[in-house]
Amino acid sequence: MPDAELPIDEATAWQLTDGTHPAPQDLLGTRKFGRATWLTAIDPGAERLEARIGAKSYPLEKVAGAVFCGKVPAGRAYRLVGHSGDQVWEYEDAYRFPAMLGDMDLHLIGEGTHLRLWDALGAHVTTIKKVAGTHFAVWAPNARQVSVVGDFNHWDGRRHPMRPRGSSGIWELFVPGAGDGQSYKYQITNYDGHLLPLKADPMGFGAQHPPETASVIRDISGYGWRDSDWLEKRAKTNDRNRPVSIYEVHLGSWKRRWEDGGRPLSYKEAAQELVGYAKDMGFTHLELLPVSEFPFDGSWGYQPVGLYAPTTRFGPPHEFRDLVDAAHRAGLGILLDWVPGHFPSDVHGLAQFDGSHLYEHADPKEGFHQDWNTLIYNYGRTEVANFLIANAVYWLEEYHIDGLRVDAVASMLYRDYSRAVGEWIPNAHGGRENLEAIAFLKRMNSAAYAAQAGIMTVAEESTSFPMVSAPVDAGGLGFGFKWNMGWMNDTLDYIQRDPIYRQHHHHQLTFGLHYAFSENFVLPISHDEVVHGKGSMLEKMPGSDWEKFANLRAYYAFMWGHPGKKLLFMGCEFAQPEEWNHSDDLNWDAAARPPHKGVQDLVRDLNRIYATTPALYRKDCEADGFEWVEANDAAQSVYAFLRYGDKGDPPVLVLCNFTPVERTGMRFGVPYAGHWEEILNTDAGIYGGGNRGNMGGVDSTHMPAHGKANSIEVTLPPLSVVMFKVAHKGDLGGQGNG
Repeated sequence: MPDAELPIDEATAWQLTDGTHPAPQDLLGTRKFGRATWLTAIDPGAERLEARIGAKSYPLEKVAGAVFCGKVPAGRAYRLVGHSGDQVWEYEDAYRFPAMLGDMDLHLIGEGTHLRLWDALGAHVTTIKKVAGTHFAVWAPNARQVSVVGDFNHWDGRRHPMRPRGSSGIWELFVPGAGDGQSYKYQITNYDGHLLPLKADPMGFGAQHPPETASVIRDISGYGWRDSDWLEKRAKTNDRNRPVSIYEVHLGSWKRRWEDGGRPLSYKEAAQELVGYAKDMGFTHLELLPVSEFPFDGSWGYQPVGLYAPTTRFGPPHEFRDLVDAAHRAGLGILLDWVPGHFPSDVHGLAQFDGSHLYEHADPKEGFHQDWNTLIYNYGRTEVANFLIANAVYWLEEYHIDGLRVDAVASMLYRDYSRAVGEWIPNAHGGRENLEAIAFLKRMNSAAYAAQAGIMTVAEESTSFPMVSAPVDAGGLGFGFKWNMGWMNDTLDYIQRDPIYRQHHHHQLTFGLHYAFSENFVLPISHDEVVHGKGSMLEKMPGSDWEKFANLRAYYAFMWGHPGKKLLFMGCEFAQPEEWNHSDDLNWDAAARPPHKGVQDLVRDLNRIYATTPALYRKDCEADGFEWVEANDAAQSVYAFLRYGDKGDPPVLVLCNFTPVERTGMRFGVPYAGHWEEILNTDAGIYGGGNRGNMGGVDSTHMPAHGKANSIEVTLPPLSVVMFKVAHKGDLGGQGNG
């Protein structure tokens, strides 16, 4: 039986041993009791335990279970020494170290305004009182008890119960000896006293390789960035007026090492091969499908569990930085697909994190996503919104990301998204708009643009919700750009039709210009268009093999000539014959074959021409940068339009023939007299075409056409797009519609 003078009784000791004591942090470590200082410690593996101060040892008496207690000198640093048979081990006691989070951190977290939340929560490798270890902190306001378990304590929840910080809902503990590369989770007892499945850290900077589910301690400090020139240049750039051509990539299937078990490229390998390829192809940005840690490969990253952890599938966090740094030094931006719209219900994740509906809505009419069987964040809860907004800032600041493409925005904006009558709850005004999500998106965009200069946010938004890419202070959502899903749907529907029927659907290529400047648009041919039975871009094209390639070349040139920034999914640039398969890599053998290489060369040239021709990008988002020359020739499926830049920028005339019939003697009005250079012809032999065209250019004549005083006479090859740029030497005067 323990000494009656001990400051802890046997029943309490058993509660500590069983992990059922409501406030273990109040008992563990040293405290005054009577006139003496007493040390209480837990060590389930020890038969005997002592405190060592300098060369002197102070035996601790076993109270009950795994709890020991004894007198020690006041105010002295100590180490614990455990004994079991012939085994002896010495270690630091976590409970001799103070709490680290200050009142300001707790205040900002409670207020929902801690924009560097990752500095406070998560697992931070650090040194306290000259002792190395890791500081853990987690938000679990409805938990009765939280312990951190991991490689450093035999996954034993009795060893490191965490300290609650008042009413903040934050639990924290410094664990001496825990370090980089070790796995951990949180053991949480809910408000009813039941143990939950072990939870991964919502703020963890690393994770085990799936299917393993633990978080991993990662020291993300101290990276030696070499991209200062890029960041300085980026800060001075207005992307609305710059060429933006995005290569969308799924890192797991871009290229694989079949000689090494079929593994995907690592971040470091992608820093060389992917960056080099995208640079050679003339793209301005890489957009990566989600890299935040996710459990299921088949979700492609769109069901993330570890929002703060770059997936370990391709390497540790610093190696992901190697990829970003290499891209920047090559002159490429990096965009990430970011998923704040929902999260999976995996038991190790955020679902009922502390035994309550903490991150998600409790009512499935608000909190369950029927399309994906996932859970929806409660955007109206300040701590949850803070968690997500801080995550956006985290990627921009810690990983120098140049922008975030926000997934599934439409599903966030509407409470009745994919729901039948009676399956959703109206907002406070009785409407269908998700007012809390709207407020969240505005806050997120404001925080992102305030955090880093020159970044962009892009909305995947498929409805007519107004002012998605308008500034917040002007009443908009605050995104920099919005995907033009209407353009994508209409134009793909058109180009897949047999040319004989295109005359009846002529408006599908003209309708987009009615709203082309209502938002800052990106024209997306994304992964969603080449998966789930939709076939590859080449498969969508009608006709013979030659016609398929010609159609695709013409479509891409139409896209690059059309107002709006550009996005193309990997493999589409060389007309991959097969639909995308996330578990395979791209068909690089096909890319080497002449017709596919021709498409690849065309995309490279389109990017080059786009980037070096201000008329094709300067006013992508402004109405005075576009003018129809011929929009009504449905019978011949011919389109003609002008693109304008700033004053002094030579305009570009884009001519399209979407029939397999060569058209000669076609006349089009032009705004300037002089020589018009043929800067692109998709029928060129180098692209796999028939080399029909205009011998490099034509001279205008003083013959009125299409409301212009001057015109040019040209040949339009079958299934082709031809671009001309005026080579006028003098002052071009004011640019615009006429």
